[in-house]
Amino acid sequence: MDIPMHRFKYTKLTKAQIGEKLAQTVAGPKCASELSDALRGKSFKIVTKDGPVLNYEFHKNKDELTLTENRGDSIKSGYGALTLKQMVFFSHMIPKEQKGYNVFVDLDTNLVTVIEVWLSSGIKEKATFGVDIVIDDREVQRQIYYGYIEISGQKPPEKLHHLTNRLQGKGMYWKQDTGIETLEFYASVMSTNFVELTRHADDLSYCSPTDYILVNDRMFIYDRTECEFSGIMTMYAVDQFTETQVGMRLGFNEKDELEYYMFRGTGKTLGHLTPLQPWDVHGEVIKLGTRGPAADSEKPPATPPKGQRIVYRPARSFKNMTEEQVHQAAEKSTLSFTGVPDSPMAKSGQMGDNILPFSDLLVGKEFTLRYDHDGPVWNYRVLDIHNLEWKEEGKTRWQKETYRGFEVDDNLVFLGHIHSGSRPRASRKIALDLNNGLTTCVLSKMGTEYYGNETSYRALFGVVEMEGLEAPKYIRHELTDELAGRSITTTYSDEGTSMHLFATPHSSAWTIFMEDQTLGMQWCAPSIYVKLRDGVYIYTECEEACNGAEMCVLLNDKNMFYSGFGFSGGETGVSLIMIGAIVRDLGRYDVAEFFGPNGKRKGA
Repeated sequence: MDIPMHRFKYTKLTKAQIGEKLAQTVAGPKCASELSDALRGKSFKIVTKDGPVLNYEFHKNKDELTLTENRGDSIKSGYGALTLKQMVFFSHMIPKEQKGYNVFVDLDTNLVTVIEVWLSSGIKEKATFGVDIVIDDREVQRQIYYGYIEISGQKPPEKLHHLTNRLQGKGMYWKQDTGIETLEFYASVMSTNFVELTRHADDLSYCSPTDYILVNDRMFIYDRTECEFSGIMTMYAVDQFTETQVGMRLGFNEKDELEYYMFRGTGKTLGHLTPLQPWDVHGEVIKLGTRGPAADSEKPPATPPKGQRIVYRPARSFKNMTEEQVHQAAEKSTLSFTGVPDSPMAKSGQMGDNILPFSDLLVGKEFTLRYDHDGPVWNYRVLDIHNLEWKEEGKTRWQKETYRGFEVDDNLVFLGHIHSGSRPRASRKIALDLNNGLTTCVLSKMGTEYYGNETSYRALFGVVEMEGLEAPKYIRHELTDELAGRSITTTYSDEGTSMHLFATPHSSAWTIFMEDQTLGMQWCAPSIYVKLRDGVYIYTECEEACNGAEMCVLLNDKNMFYSGFGFSGGETGVSLIMIGAIVRDLGRYDVAEFFGPNGKRKGA
């Protein structure tokens, strides 16, 4: 697949179309490995907390079972089972219904986790910023029940499987028996950042809502659903000691083909990021966003609706504007470095409280920026710490702009300004290295082929021609993969901190902290990384299929700080704001071997 998932137009499959394709699941899931006969001839009763009672009878023919839900009628279905140490995992669908059960049984403790799945849910919910939506029928839903196998004469167990934050920060490489390879970063307690190494052509990462369930100190259960993408679901049990997994995948891929199969996998731990929540927060309860009664109310807390999960659905609330609409808005209002409360970047939090002091290193200087490959050549003269003038080389007319510049490393200035009057509106973020005469410009403009109010950008490399500087002929700043796998926190103000994961050399993810410093909602985007000096980098991303805003910052590992700019546009106009953040290092995943020419894999 060579179209990014956040750009792909998935078919709005109808309930009838889904039902027709699910008919084949009556035979049970396929599997590249041999399925287990561990349950053949057995029967047991599963009692779940706040969920169904499931009576199972497994036929001597290992691929068929009979199920009675609560006191309902008996149902026959094909199934598949795989074992992992003391765990037996089996999966089946319910004939003529768009639902099924996935059951993880711990034979040592008789504890059970049941994950009910269904399609064509008809669920209505509020997306980002309160927009009412109906979930696509193709999106697989899930409800988790914790329970046990009832044993005659034994008391029900007091402790069951439960959600956990013990996996938060772990990174894994997985290879299934199907040949599919993925990188999976468990960077949040409710989301996964994953990279498809074989299914997709680009090294991009994506985020999907996830559940992490603790079985014991070495084993956990995992599921994720690719909401807002194909809607497909992947789940598995993992033995951390042997780094092996058994799992199931259900849903419709980009070709609208039904995938329902079980798999075995082997993996490798890639590293761990440092969790920041208090020691007494164990993740057994994840805030699901339901609003309970007031503290003095006598009403009990609201019960979350079946299948509820927090899903970031930014594209549902993003208002698509045309190039003409954005241009007219920009003509009415183009703002630089003033309070812009309605800009997407400003709405995401107070991002300018921790900016560096404005630099006067360039004040009174004149210089030329000459970019490679027949790129632009601009003459600049800096009037003061707030204003400059520029013109294209060979032209006579100077254009005055408001700018801001920061000394982000010794004799290294990072400045930004709007290109006033441009159509579409453009901005420049320029690094000027006054020690070696190099420059990098991230040239941005409003508009992509998808949205008029989404920013696009590219990096230009060149030299600074200035009195006293000797510009090199061949040496340049360059794109880099040195940051791939690294994670940092960025504190923009006392009220605003987020986590950034530089997941691949071409993409990144950001994660919002919850009140208890647990990492929560995530989103991701294609990104570029430029190395300016050892330990000094430009990081640029646009929140594609989200709010369309660009962030372009310069990260300095020496003082653990980043400074830069946010560029965005919408109905209220176009704006360029300042960004500054104190940085903390959370660690990194060892992913270098998976990227670049030596890491490429053929699509499966």
